[in-house]
Amino acid sequence: MTEQRWQNVLNLLTEQSSIELIDQILSLLLSHDERQSVSGRLAVIKALLHGELSQRQISAQLGVSIATITRASNNLKTMTDAERDTLAQLLQR
Repeated sequence: MTEQRWQNVLNLLTEQSSIELIDQILSLLLSHDERQSVSGRLAVIKALLHGELSQRQISAQLGVSIATITRASNNLKTMTDAERDTLAQLLQR
């Protein structure tokens, strides 16, 4: 059931024709704190994939907790090399 709900969210977002509509939908679905959390997690993942900073440096630079960085790092560790490479390419856009 939960997976279907997530798929509904993905479908709703991909059906939109502009970034403005996607932003409007996400602003309605997510609180300010949730949007900050998602964008912070994305910044952490980019920094981890880049590999130049320690977790403490990332925490200080981005203003996120070590726990957030650890969760993102653990998530990256579960990915195959191919998945990490694909993610890195997607995040370079």
